[in-house]
Parts: sequence; C-alpha cells; structure tokens
Amino acid sequence: MRIRYSAGTQTPLSEIVSPVVDRPGRFSQINATTACVDHRFNERVFLQHGPIACHVMRKVLLRIVFDQLWKLESVGNELLVGYGWAISFWAVVATVSLFVLWKMSKDIGQVFSSLIFWSLIPTAIALVPVLNLPVEESGIPVFGYGFMLFIAFSTATVLAARRARSIDMDPDVIWNLMMWLLVPGLIGARIIYLMQNHQRVFAQARGLGDFLWAAISLWDGGIVFYGCIIGGGVGLVLYCRRINIRPLQLADVLMPSLFVGLGFGRIGCFLYGCCFGAACSLPWAVHFPADSMTFNVLAGRWLATGNPVIEQDGKPIGGELIRPAVDYLETHTNASAMEALSSIAPDSVFTTIALHPTQIYSSLLAFSLAFLLAWYFRRRPFEGAVLALACIIYPINRFVLEIIRDDEPGRLGTFFTFSQLTSMALFAAGCGLMFRLHRKHLATK
Repeated sequence: MRIRYSAGTQTPLSEIVSPVVDRPGRFSQINATTACVDHRFNERVFLQHGPIACHVMRKVLLRIVFDQLWKLESVGNELLVGYGWAISFWAVVATVSLFVLWKMSKDIGQVFSSLIFWSLIPTAIALVPVLNLPVEESGIPVFGYGFMLFIAFSTATVLAARRARSIDMDPDVIWNLMMWLLVPGLIGARIIYLMQNHQRVFAQARGLGDFLWAAISLWDGGIVFYGCIIGGGVGLVLYCRRINIRPLQLADVLMPSLFVGLGFGRIGCFLYGCCFGAACSLPWAVHFPADSMTFNVLAGRWLATGNPVIEQDGKPIGGELIRPAVDYLETHTNASAMEALSSIAPDSVFTTIALHPTQIYSSLLAFSLAFLLAWYFRRRPFEGAVLALACIIYPINRFVLEIIRDDEPGRLGTFFTFSQLTSMALFAAGCGLMFRLHRKHLATK
C-alpha cells in the first residue's frame, strides 16, 4: 500500500532553495524564488488500493485551543484539543513522574521541588483565558518535531538513570549530567545544521535580530545528530572532570539511551518532513504534503530544473507548468509557488513524488542498536567497550542510509555527504578505540 498524506494547514516557508542535481541522488544549492506556501487544499488522500485517510505527517501534532474546555476535534491536518484535556493529561504525567521519583529517591524535598516545576505548564495554560492573552485566539501549537525531542530526552534520561543504578552509580549523576549534555549537544547540532543549510535558513533574514531568531528556531526543525554527538561529548568530558568520574564508564551507561533518543527523534523528523529519502517505488513509499520541508525543497528543485519531483493529483509534473508558474510569480510580487500552482490548477492536490521513508528506517535501526547495546552493556568485557561498539556499528548503518537519502549534497568536492565523511572518521575512531582498550584489558589481566 502506498500512502499519500493529506494536508490542510497554512505554513509560511522561507525562500525556496532549489537543489540542482549534480550526481544521482544528490544536489547542489542555488537561489531560486522566494515563496511561502498557502495550502488551499481539498482534504483528499490517494492510496494505491483505495481512498483511506492517513494523517500521519503532522508538522503541528496538535493545537491547544481555548474556545471550549473539553474540545477534541480534527480540522484539516491538525488535532484541536481543549485546554482542559491538556491540563488533565499533564496532571496525569506529573503524578506518575512524581510517584516514580518518590519511589526512587524517598526524598520529599526533591519531590516538592519537582512538583513546582511540573505545575508551571498547567498553570500557564490555565491563565491564558483568565488573562485574555493573545494566544487565546490562535491556540498553542504543539509541534511534532519538538514533542518527539521531548519524549526522546525524557525517555533516554530515565533509562540511563536505571542503568546507572544497576552498576551502583548514583542516578543523580545522570540527572545532573543531562543539562551538561542537552545545551552543548543542541548547540553543536544546530551549528552543524547551519553550516550545511545557511542559505535556506537565513534567506529571509534582513537584520541582526532576524539572523539570531533564525539561528535559534529549533522548534521549526534543523539539528544534525553528529553535531549533537560532538557538542554532547564536550559536555560529558567537562562534567566528568567536574565530579571526578571516569568518562568511559559514564559513556557506556549513556550509549543505549542515546540511540533510544535518536529513535524517537527520527520520528520527529518524519512528522516535520526533514531528512527525506530519494525516489522510491516500494509499497511503503510515502508522499509528503506541501506543508512539509520535503515539499519545500523539491518544489524549488522542480522550479529550477523541471525534474518531475512533485505530483499533481497523483501524477508527476514535468516542465510544462513551470512557465505559467513563473509568469504568475513575476506578475504577483508577494505570491507563493503554491499560489501559482493553485491558480493554474485550483482543484488539484500537490504532493511530492513517492520517496523512501528514510526517517522511519533510521528510527528502526536506532531502536535496534539501542537494544543491542543494552544487551552488550551487561556483558561488556571492559570499560569503554559499549562506546567503542556504538562508534563502529552506527557509522555503518548511517553511511548506507545516506545512499538512499536525498537531502544533502556531496561535500569537499566528493560524492560523500557530510554524514558519510563523519561516519568514516567515527568508524575508524571506534575501531581504534576498541583495539586500544582491548590491548589494555589484556595487559592488566
């Protein structure tokens, strides 16, 4: 069954940057046209075996609204949730979390401190209609990408704390470590992303404030896993020096959780539409709607080259619509590419062509690696073995996965992407680390 997602939201997009093919499956970037996509779509879904609605690709996972306390309604591609449901859900999660914390720590002071933290969000939500804040009319969007990052970080931390307890390490070491990993990890991940995509990210920036805002807009997607590893590694070493703990021991504890987090994070990538794959004719191929990052990139590619990478009502569009679309954009200064397409074919639905769901591939591989590392952790022959094994296995699957991804060009004058080049370096480092630690282990026997 081939899935085609429906769309029904309005999402401003920055300048469409058109990737021009310079080798099979890869592209280089040139400026094309400034566009923002106005999604005036009929709610239509196409499946190879019949019309079945699939609202899976959700840039906005849900929207907390304030017109009704217990509202629960799907409109377009968004789920509208009354603020009463949001507060109730948060209260349940907080209660369970505080109970687990009490069982683990038996520290009433720590539980009370956490209670204050957990109460901030529902209090803020409850005050919105009371104070008639501006967000009362628009609602509070909960972005799928950001939500999955939250799930990833929380789950990874809890599992790492449990693993630390299994080797008689104080779980508080893990909880205190998380901020040392989170902040430098996000900084490193964002810096690497901006280095690779600065043209698109800063296309609409006109002043210092715009540049700073674009640089920190993590809620709109845009982090690189290897950058997270680099930044987080720096934070880990600094923290270990601060509390005088062995870095290899702590790294072994963290490695399985790292890939649990990556598994959830890649689901966020799928919801947002980044990290997309190349063209695919397999039964599970996916079509992304026009409010996704994937469509933004491929629409620019189509405008620049005429390559049939977007579809109209299930059929690839060649170069025949480019001239009318460009004419429309030239005569309508502030118009968008989608407005141009809608003016040409107002009753049509535009999506990407069928693509590999590489985000899901990556998520499944990450969860599998997390399970393998958790199993190996209990059988590791020496400190650092789990870290070294992760540095050997992950680069292999990442290197192969990059072959069927289509969101990054070759770097340094090669056919290899940044992630492939980094994977080769990390694989060599992992092999070297495993060899060195193994020899050291034998020498101390």
